[in-house]
Amino acid sequence: MILGLSSFGFSWSIGVAGQKLLQPMHELDLVRATIDAELSCLQIGDNLPLHSLSVDRLEKLKTALIENNIRIEIGARRLTAEHLRQYIDLANYLNAPLLRFVIDGDQYEPDLRSVRAIIADAIPDLEKKKITLGIENHDRFKARELADLMDTLESSQVGICLDCVNSIGAGEGLESVVDKLAPYTANLHIKDFIVKRLAHNMGFIITGVPAGQGLADVPRLMDSLSKYNRCQSAVLEQWVPFDTDVETTSAKEKQWSAASINYLRSLPYFDPKRVMTR
Repeated sequence: MILGLSSFGFSWSIGVAGQKLLQPMHELDLVRATIDAELSCLQIGDNLPLHSLSVDRLEKLKTALIENNIRIEIGARRLTAEHLRQYIDLANYLNAPLLRFVIDGDQYEPDLRSVRAIIADAIPDLEKKKITLGIENHDRFKARELADLMDTLESSQVGICLDCVNSIGAGEGLESVVDKLAPYTANLHIKDFIVKRLAHNMGFIITGVPAGQGLADVPRLMDSLSKYNRCQSAVLEQWVPFDTDVETTSAKEKQWSAASINYLRSLPYFDPKRVMTR
């Protein structure tokens, strides 16, 4: 499996509503961060939406990826038929073998029947262009519902993008989610976290920590995925709590990224020389 970075490892540095750096990270900065980390995989998600970039910026990104032999994976949210087609075309243009999608969007929460129909219609195009569509477990749907979706679609070009923490939003812990979704997982979001009880004891807060320092048992997770030999890549995402200001938080984000990659590289699961393309 190849190890990489995600744009969601640098959310504060790219820009969060109401908290913007004077010079936020852009797509070529993410390429440089990947090179500096001595990695060869980069996933750019919807916090830096590629469909909003100019043709010139997309061309420069494509050139930088080719010149530096970096596998690109792209991501989006709001799974409509039109938006899916748009991102399949973008993945094809950038030679991205994996397209990760969050189903829901602003005021858009389709039922699974609609989701199934949208994906089924796109499967011939995914197969033709050799692109794997990874549906992310993202808050609303239970793991068993996503597993049923995969079973009914029955396509090797459609899988799960497994996030370590998101399913807490659906009331499910990591172990049960992995047990149900590991056979379908094509991409992994490594995001470590801790759970702390609030001072008044009525509730908990969930927040991020560098990989290897929290509740996400990465070795156990990797062992579970390795049984199926389907997961193409694992990318680092982070939930870095806001610090004094956005500049300080951005600096912490980069420190955490370096520490996390050092930890992950110490594990025996990742091949730094493997670059899987279409």
